Amino acid sequence: MAILVTRPEPGNAATARALRARGHDVLLSPMLRFEPVAFRDDDDHEYDAVILTSANAVRALSEDPDGQAAQMRWRALPVYAVGDRTAEAARGAGFATVFSAQGDADALRDLLMQQVADGKLKAGARLCYPAGANISRDIAADFGAHGFAVVTHTAYRMAPLAELSADVGRALRLAGVEAVLHYSRRSAQAFVAAARGAGVEVSALAVPQYCISEVVGAVLREAGAARVTVAHAPDEDAMFAALARAVTPVSRLRRSSGLPA
Repeated sequence: MAILVTRPEPGNAATARALRARGHDVLLSPMLRFEPVAFRDDDDHEYDAVILTSANAVRALSEDPDGQAAQMRWRALPVYAVGDRTAEAARGAGFATVFSAQGDADALRDLLMQQVADGKLKAGARLCYPAGANISRDIAADFGAHGFAVVTHTAYRMAPLAELSADVGRALRLAGVEAVLHYSRRSAQAFVAAARGAGVEVSALAVPQYCISEVVGAVLREAGAARVTVAHAPDEDAMFAALARAVTPVSRLRRSSGLPA
């Protein structure tokens, strides 16, 4: 039996490698497709910092000529990233001063407020926010209520995919999937819709669902999934930890049965 990963490319490949290293069989069914959006920002806009809630924003800017030019203008600015993976992407793009909130949007806001309290970021700082087209939270309004001026730039979109692959549909029909990993609210919604369209909704939702946050878990529960586990922290390591507590790797089962791993 396999772990089904719904994370978009190219992150799903890294997740698959990590799961296989832990002894799991893996099926990939990315439910969102990354699409960069032409970036526009006036050259005379001045910012005090850049905030990032996804590594996809860095990817989008790097693939767009105007986005590349903007990154060059911003490289002297501090970057505040929601988590370590996003921070790593920012460093890879050439940003030298990068901070990770190691959490979610709340943790990012709290980090910014602490930076202000410590005198490392000025009060009322103007923040540049390259974001996705379908963000689930109004960061500008939320952070604005705490004194920050957030300028949001749409840098990319994640388009939902309407269909499951034939292999994934077959595996769900034949009870060949032992867990599904979900990384965002929109990808979970796309998974439910695609499973419904393929006529495997009941089978798909009967499988244990592992979610990166409660917001994602709510989508699966509302769709009818009874076995929904939310990671204790909004990151992949926490999802893997939750999975490890409940799912025995296939390689270990094979060894215990005397079969080659």
